[in-house]
Amino acid sequence: MKFPTAKPASPATRALEVVPPSGPTAWLTTFTAGAMTFLCVFALALSLASGRLATRWSEALAKTATIRLSAPEEQVQIQTDAILATLATTPGIASYRLIDDDETRTLLEPWFGPGLPVEALPIPRLIEVVEADPPYDSLGLKQRLTAEAPGAILDDHTRWRRPLAEAASRIRLLGVLSIALIGATMAAMITLAARAALATNAQEIRVLRLIGARDSYIARAFVRRFTLRTLGGAAIGAAAGLLGVAALPAADAAGGFLTGLGFTGWGWLWPLALPTLAAIVAFLATRRAAFQKLRELT
Repeated sequence: MKFPTAKPASPATRALEVVPPSGPTAWLTTFTAGAMTFLCVFALALSLASGRLATRWSEALAKTATIRLSAPEEQVQIQTDAILATLATTPGIASYRLIDDDETRTLLEPWFGPGLPVEALPIPRLIEVVEADPPYDSLGLKQRLTAEAPGAILDDHTRWRRPLAEAASRIRLLGVLSIALIGATMAAMITLAARAALATNAQEIRVLRLIGARDSYIARAFVRRFTLRTLGGAAIGAAAGLLGVAALPAADAAGGFLTGLGFTGWGWLWPLALPTLAAIVAFLATRRAAFQKLRELT
């Protein structure tokens, strides 16, 4: 009578058995990977959303300009007509329009309240200009306005666009630096956990060496175990981060800064790569720590 024989374990399975499956290093590695990945998802979402918002504002301001007219009451209409005639003969202007008192009152209502007597206040007359492609010559238009309407000032929003463009690039840079710091912190914590696990199992490592196990085999066991723990924890952290980002307020049509801070379109795929990156970080950190600790135990 033949009894069924157990299938021999694979080398990978036997290697995993060298490292204890539970203990402080197990939950520390999993928790660190999950927490760091969770933070990384939010850092990625906030950096992309902030850069996207600043870019949108900058592009919107780049298409428009404002002519502000301040003149004596008897000259306002004369200079307004001169400005409109100048704009009509300027190449590179897609459209222009005079902002009336009702629209001015609406623009000032959030600061001064409803019913503002615009007619009785010395508020400059505003003319909105939308550039075409190719755009108009800003310097040439300013010179023509100075000659035709001395009280007119062309504001092409350059002082607004430059800070927004700089903010977009700096926010993206800060996002990359934050992700790099999170990865470095994860690598440091996993290195400490791996060294602690190797030190705790020093006696078992000596026994393995006595029966012929090489350091590469022992190191591979720890590397595999910690990489899998990191991958599992990072997957949980990424899922929690995606749920948190999905719960944020949706984008506001008015472009509010505290809305629309999540991912858009293909951007939702970026967090899915984080568990793999975390596993790569764990692999490299654990491998380095394992061989260093094994040389110390020699």
